[in-house]
Amino acid sequence: MASEKNNELATFGAGCFWGVEEMFRHVPGIVDTAVGFMGGTLANPTYPDVCTGRTGHAEVVQVTYDPGQVSYRNLLGVFWSVHDPTTPNRQGPDIGAQYRSVIFYHTQEQEEAARASKAEMEHSGRFRRPIVTAIEPAGTFWRAEEYHQQYFTKRGGGQCRTVW
Repeated sequence: MASEKNNELATFGAGCFWGVEEMFRHVPGIVDTAVGFMGGTLANPTYPDVCTGRTGHAEVVQVTYDPGQVSYRNLLGVFWSVHDPTTPNRQGPDIGAQYRSVIFYHTQEQEEAARASKAEMEHSGRFRRPIVTAIEPAGTFWRAEEYHQQYFTKRGGGQCRTVW
């Protein structure tokens, strides 16, 4: 395993963060995952705050990964596969801006890769509707309450991935 100083961060919003985190946790090269909030205006938001839809935050998964084992491009592939990027502010039964499809980039290289990946998805014919995924600079990551971290591992099974 590479030393921690070589690890990088990637942050994705793709609906309910429980299922998204579960999918990323099983990708070889992922060193750590955390669920939380990003992209809003309220400092130190709680889950109930974000659920109001008034904070501007998205539910996100922040992954720490070893780029020597998994590329950011591969992480983008996971992102596109775990949600419907054509539904604005909605994933399955979850409705609200906190469930929006968004890629928060941490470097210029990530921004360029995210934009190229989105363009590839738009031209792939995989989706029948336009992709609404936002690509934004990463801001402060606000870690969600501990009971949300690795939720399905703690609760046993399950997932909230929507079939679409």
